Amino acid sequence: MEEEAKDLIVLGAINNGARQFNKISKLTKIDPKELNDILAKLENRGFITAQEKNGWLGRKIELNVTEKGNKELQERVHELEGKWENMRNAYESGDKQKLQQIMKNEKSFLPTMMFFGVIDIMMFSMMFSMMGMAMSSYIPAEDMSQFDNGAGDGLGDSGMDDGGFDFDIGF
Repeated sequence: MEEEAKDLIVLGAINNGARQFNKISKLTKIDPKELNDILAKLENRGFITAQEKNGWLGRKIELNVTEKGNKELQERVHELEGKWENMRNAYESGDKQKLQQIMKNEKSFLPTMMFFGVIDIMMFSMMFSMMGMAMSSYIPAEDMSQFDNGAGDGLGDSGMDDGGFDFDIGF
């Protein structure tokens, strides 16, 4: 995944509530050393602030998106939506070659589009079917499995109710 795309994913994760390093690392599946570099870059650009807080187990660092960071995030998500719209239009027009070219050019942003829920996964899979290709040729399986399109908290909870019952029968 391209460096710029990872920066955007980290900024989005913080904006969506992952404010501690460990939560961000788990959600984004970015190596801690690389994540530290990304966070430093985002802080230097004025997109996030780090605030030290006292907790039960001592001090902790909480990260927050600044107004400037929020504006950048909104602009970048809007750009991703435009890229998706171009892909969708190429698919709907039946222009297989144009779609392949767009997907090749935007390959590094596909996981980012998935992270932000920009991609309609059903249409996305139909695009690959039209081209006679597998999604894995563009998006590694580990990238696809890490994004749940906003369902749950993004930390492994799919947000699905398993339909089970929770009874305490006193034993």
